[in-house]
Amino acid sequence: MELIEQIKLNAKKHYKRIVLPEGTEERTIEAADIAIAEGLAQIILLGNPAEIKALADKKGLKNLSKAKIVDPKSHDKKELYINTMVELRKHKGMTKEEALKLIEDPLYLGVLMIKCGDADGEVSGADHATGDVLRPAFHYVKTAPGISVVSGAFIMILPDKSFGENGVLIYADGAVHPNPNDRELAEIAVATAHTTRAIAGFEPRIAMLSFSTKGSAAHEMVDKVVSATKIAKEMAPDLMIDGELQADAALIESIGQKKAPGSKIAGKANVLIFPDLNVGNIAYKLTQRLAHAEAIGPILQGMAAPINDLSRGCSVSDIVSMIAITANQAAGSKK
Repeated sequence: MELIEQIKLNAKKHYKRIVLPEGTEERTIEAADIAIAEGLAQIILLGNPAEIKALADKKGLKNLSKAKIVDPKSHDKKELYINTMVELRKHKGMTKEEALKLIEDPLYLGVLMIKCGDADGEVSGADHATGDVLRPAFHYVKTAPGISVVSGAFIMILPDKSFGENGVLIYADGAVHPNPNDRELAEIAVATAHTTRAIAGFEPRIAMLSFSTKGSAAHEMVDKVVSATKIAKEMAPDLMIDGELQADAALIESIGQKKAPGSKIAGKANVLIFPDLNVGNIAYKLTQRLAHAEAIGPILQGMAAPINDLSRGCSVSDIVSMIAITANQAAGSKK
């Protein structure tokens, strides 16, 4: 079974409540219709009900009657959400008047629904910039306990099944944090382990990558990776993790045995943690193009609840897949 089909199968089992703030965006409501038909999640659409119905009728969508539709301008929990916003941001000077305006923004409403337990995750960004999607999330949902940074993981599915977990590798961070320090890099490794288990469904074997393997080069950039590996082991003693490792030592067993004898990860890694965003972003794009790999993501990780940001060039099928991924993350975060 292909990984995305397995992800969808798991989503059906969990049947989480996923809020789509862009409820009047055409690709989004088409994806919502498919997600409902496939039973991937309980869909919550935000937007003017009449406008959503008109769009659904225009496109001949038959399943949106099963979605919960919440009008940002008028709903029965508006006062609760406003009071929650004021309470959580009063130290920043949030007033009830300001909260009244913000709560009518679907991106804020979606996040407050999650914060108040009325939704399990969010998928947005088809019609909004990343900053607009993440700002409310940072203000109200915040990061997971023990994690101070948000990062972006990619599931890389390679034609060559000899790498990673039957051809599947998880890359991070390839999307968000430009230059993490050692503590932040360790947190990215731990968050990626959670993503791997919740979405890819296998046990992570994590390689902390560098241009050095076990002291073969001396530089402060190497020191950061060595320190991050140590911190990650302290944060999550159960993790299978090793570093610093060069990419070939991490992926090819004969080289791993030679460069890092005795390592349980060298040559067997299925999760690659890159020392900074330059490396991570370049690596995933090179893998995608040169190895003809499928890249799924970025999957945002490190938040206290799953909130995923779409590319504004996303397809309907991209949104459907991200709904399923978000449902899996939501289930994983409850464990």
